[in-house]
Amino acid sequence: MSTVNVGIIGLGTVGGGTAHVILNRHDDFLKHYGYDLKIKRACALEPERAAELGIAPEAFTTDWRDVVTDPDVNIVVELIGGDHPATEIFEAAFAAGKHVVTANKALLGRHVEKLAHEAAAAGVQIKCEAAAGGGIPIVNALEHTLVGNEILTVAGILNGTTNYILTRVENEGKSFDEVLADAQHLGYAEADPTADVDGFDAAAKVAILASIGFRTRVTTDDVHTEGIRSIAPIDFEMAHNMGCTIKLLGIARNTAAGVDARVQPTMIPTSHMLASVSNAMNAVYVVGDAVGETMFYGAGAGSYPTASAVVGDICVLAEHITGGTVAPESEPFERSLPVLPIEELVTRYYLRLSVEDKLGALAEAVQVFAKHNVSVARINQNEVGTDGANTLVFVTHKASERDMQAACAELRGLDSVREVAALIRIEDCDAWTDGVMAN
Repeated sequence: MSTVNVGIIGLGTVGGGTAHVILNRHDDFLKHYGYDLKIKRACALEPERAAELGIAPEAFTTDWRDVVTDPDVNIVVELIGGDHPATEIFEAAFAAGKHVVTANKALLGRHVEKLAHEAAAAGVQIKCEAAAGGGIPIVNALEHTLVGNEILTVAGILNGTTNYILTRVENEGKSFDEVLADAQHLGYAEADPTADVDGFDAAAKVAILASIGFRTRVTTDDVHTEGIRSIAPIDFEMAHNMGCTIKLLGIARNTAAGVDARVQPTMIPTSHMLASVSNAMNAVYVVGDAVGETMFYGAGAGSYPTASAVVGDICVLAEHITGGTVAPESEPFERSLPVLPIEELVTRYYLRLSVEDKLGALAEAVQVFAKHNVSVARINQNEVGTDGANTLVFVTHKASERDMQAACAELRGLDSVREVAALIRIEDCDAWTDGVMAN
């Protein structure tokens, strides 16, 4: 039997769940795996929180430095999020020769390369299963289980809040604002929902998964990001008529030209595996050249699902620590692939305009598309609304993002156009499997 000591910084939703799992599974870990996993130190703002979780009073501190400098702590678990003091916690832990387990997607999405270099130099590891997909074991799959593959595509529903909102807009015909307010009341959305509904949370996860899956540096800044505020019930009606639904997808593709990385409201066929993922659930779809299509489904957030991933990382490290086989973090990254600018994307588009109810408005819009090399495949004109505006919906053939954005910019300048209300990419999901080996 060997003792492995853990220091937890942050006892909020995830930290509390992590402490609960460690304390309640202690005897199982000891019996089945042979290590005595203990919470040696725990840091939070309120001592009452530690007492509530059953953490010994002598283990509690309000200063994170007490955790990283404790000579008996083997693994530092950072669960406070954000850049600071999380960055300082990582660096101090590395300097003290301690491994770090984290769920901090925002920090890793921007600085994983720098932090991984520092961990490698210190001879320790960073584990981050909980940073992308919550309880879904996707990081381990990309790092280990699927290592025999060249990963071609990682695409997924990576934010439960937005998936919950879109599910209700689709099923109940309510507006985005109505459903968001209800989601905030029920606790599915934060008081400030920006990170979720504008796609930033999903973008950090795309950066992490693309970096791991493609073995190249991709940061959050590389991921073109759009949110779901413009999506309305009419967009779902039109999507259904096309045999599609709408999801906020994080998409990363490893193409011959470079990495295509983006977060966008996306139309996908209702027959695709991701289309049936509803409410607050997450799913990550991965294509490898040897394995083909796979999908990982589960809870992407919440106390215990995320704690499951955190404790899994702790236990992997504990097994290596007790066996004396902990290797330092591997040096990132073995190659440097270019990240494609969004302007080079070529796909089909769905565009909804609000226009004045007057003769010639449709013809003007069509002329703008033609001027910018955008070929229109379908036009739908709805009845005039109570505000006197007409709704025009266009579905295009494949066009470049550059041309489509130029067309939208000119449309916004027309007197007949009140608003470019929604622009949604229609994803070619068949292209996600390009490069899979034939069986």
